[in-house]
Amino acid sequence: MLTFTTPTEVRAWSRAERGGGRSVGLVPTMGALHDGHLALIRAARDRCDVVAVSIFVNQLQFNESSDYDTYPRPIDIDLEVCGQEGVDAVYAPIGAVMYPPEFGTGVAVVELTEPMEGAMRPGHFDGVTTVVAKLFNAVQPDIAVFGEKDYQQLAIVRRMTSDLDFGIEIVGHPIVREPDGVALSSRNSRLGDDERVAARCVPRALDAACAKAAARGASPAQAVSAARRVIAAEPLARPEYITVFDADTLAELDLLTPSARIATAVWFGEVRLIDNRALFDG
Repeated sequence: MLTFTTPTEVRAWSRAERGGGRSVGLVPTMGALHDGHLALIRAARDRCDVVAVSIFVNQLQFNESSDYDTYPRPIDIDLEVCGQEGVDAVYAPIGAVMYPPEFGTGVAVVELTEPMEGAMRPGHFDGVTTVVAKLFNAVQPDIAVFGEKDYQQLAIVRRMTSDLDFGIEIVGHPIVREPDGVALSSRNSRLGDDERVAARCVPRALDAACAKAAARGASPAQAVSAARRVIAAEPLARPEYITVFDADTLAELDLLTPSARIATAVWFGEVRLIDNRALFDG
């Protein structure tokens, strides 16, 4: 496995691979790799000849400096995991390489960035799209794989990739969950024991919303209310938002449609978890 720290190095590797007729897949991450990331790596491997993983904790997408400072960075463990998974290359730049003092360019997507996470975390998605654009330009992959846990991010990256003619296929991978239903996240490790148990209310709330949506004549508001009741019953949970939206446009829905999804963000102590689910199977 090769490890690169500059865009020039990883770009030369990618061009050599593609020049040799091999397709390149990219899995962008902020490290602290877990089984969800491994599923993305395996999905990329199924679709491409060689796989690159980027590891970079992107300061531009953090709204709180304390959250950025405490984000886990087990780089040695991450590199070992990548090697065990047969990753061909890791791109792990430092902050000064990604954002030198003279850096002054950003990438922004309008409309899709306004609801949900965008409303709660102003500027967050500008940081996401800027770093993803830089990773795409450095690695120049044929495909890039993102998890559906950050569903809004996935939709925004797809729009940016299309609008800016990157020519990269964006692949969304289903959420990987713990046995108790909690979505895998690097942030889960920061939960206290009681908070980790309390976090089970999030998938249960989504289950309740799906069950309500299946009832004849149900509305998005009723699905949201069903989810809200479950979360409200957990004393350690502080919901930030619960919304039903269209999977393509991300617009909040007044009527249920086959493409409806529900998303939520919930605080447990100092840890914020997000999750989402299609309201209807298929």
